[in-house]
Amino acid sequence: MRSLELTTPRLFAGIGLGLLLAGCSVGPQFVRPAAPPAERYTPDKLSSEQPAAPRSNVQHVELGQQIVGDWWAVFRSDQLQAVVTQALQRNQSLAAANATLAEAREQVSAVAGTRYPQVAMTAGVGRQKYGDEFLGGFFNLPAFAYYSVGPTVSYNLDYTGGVGRSVERQYALAEFYRHELDAAYLSVSGQAVTQALTIAAIQAQIATLQSLLKQDEDNLQLVQTAFSEGSVPRSDLVTAQSQLASDRTRVPPLRQDLARARHALSVVLGQTTASAAPPDLDLEKLTLPLELPVSLPSELVRRRPDILAAEAQLHAATSSVGIADSNLYPKITLSATVGQQSNTPDELFNRANIAWSLISGLTAPVFDGGTLRAEKRAAVAAMHASAANYQQTVLTAFAQVADALEALEHDAEELDAQTQAKAAADSNLEFARASYKEGNAGILQVIDAERQLEQSRLGYVRAVAQRYLDTVQLFLALGGTSPLPTTIADRAASPTAAVSD
Repeated sequence: MRSLELTTPRLFAGIGLGLLLAGCSVGPQFVRPAAPPAERYTPDKLSSEQPAAPRSNVQHVELGQQIVGDWWAVFRSDQLQAVVTQALQRNQSLAAANATLAEAREQVSAVAGTRYPQVAMTAGVGRQKYGDEFLGGFFNLPAFAYYSVGPTVSYNLDYTGGVGRSVERQYALAEFYRHELDAAYLSVSGQAVTQALTIAAIQAQIATLQSLLKQDEDNLQLVQTAFSEGSVPRSDLVTAQSQLASDRTRVPPLRQDLARARHALSVVLGQTTASAAPPDLDLEKLTLPLELPVSLPSELVRRRPDILAAEAQLHAATSSVGIADSNLYPKITLSATVGQQSNTPDELFNRANIAWSLISGLTAPVFDGGTLRAEKRAAVAAMHASAANYQQTVLTAFAQVADALEALEHDAEELDAQTQAKAAADSNLEFARASYKEGNAGILQVIDAERQLEQSRLGYVRAVAQRYLDTVQLFLALGGTSPLPTTIADRAASPTAAVSD
């Protein structure tokens, strides 16, 4: 008994020393990638970066600024707000991303529990008979029953930090799914706005085409009257009939595009295609944001969800290297049991029947065919792949912002050209009609002038719609609203903040 008394303090001193050593970790420490040194997205300064003239409809880029509030609110449309609200509440992809994050956070709690001693309550009852020679033939014990009950404590001494690295990796994976939820939020809101604007643009084009068809019908009636009076040849009548038939063929494809856009919006809204769709937007009732806040490249990498998700994956991959490195070291396990043991139930809780044990175990890899070192090399390669994927994600994000900025630049030029074309076509039609009444021009000249005007109106509608759509793409490329809204109650506490090196 004396030897036990001497050994026990030393054992607990060893446990205390082991707990201190557990603060160390092998393998590389994760370092957040530095923001790129780029100060702009395009090589040359865009005209939209110049101060806009007062009361102009020119969009102006405010580099270094961020959107405040919901990004789609800049269009100032209650109908658009209602569409996005329904999408965020009922979209199934967003619900799945939210549930996946909840699962990942529970996995964090599960893995984090392995850092602490594991306590279990055990109980047993049985009957046993030893062989005659089991105790050297000195005792001939008859069969006996036994009863036991008591707690068991076990602890893996994490002196290499392998368990801590596992917890850190799980935290990083939970962070990845948190940013995936942010990306899903951004994607769903973007799809809702894009499809709603697409529907409005197609409706405006159909309305313009309907006006064109009405003019074709009026022209045909006019030519038929002139043909009956013998003032125009049959060729003019055939031309008018052919033009009406040709323009009618342009409506069905637009109606198909409209149906497809409405079906896509139904999916985003989390409802069947047969359900009642929200009222269509009117492009003329939307407000085009003229001031466009654009965050700097160094800020974009700290707020765009897909970049942050790639960063979290790099963090998880770095932790995996530490786990693989720790597997090369011996494993130390400490366990202790205390309880009551008796041959009869009525004596089970007698103080004289207390039994206990303290056990330490060590398992060291000796020969594994190179498995552990191969796993470490694989983890290092995966870490390098994650680093490259992160850089690629950043480059892609910068390119998308640059594309959107350039698109808006060209949209402004296109809209200006279409405005001038529409004004010129309108003047040309007035001149053609006046010449026709005076007998200086034929009906074909009038029809051609009318078609040019309607074509210019169609081009103008498309240019206006494209400007809205490209504005949406810019906001999405910039990561949407900053900061993104809270979707989990405890989201303000960053999981990685609890990770100890």
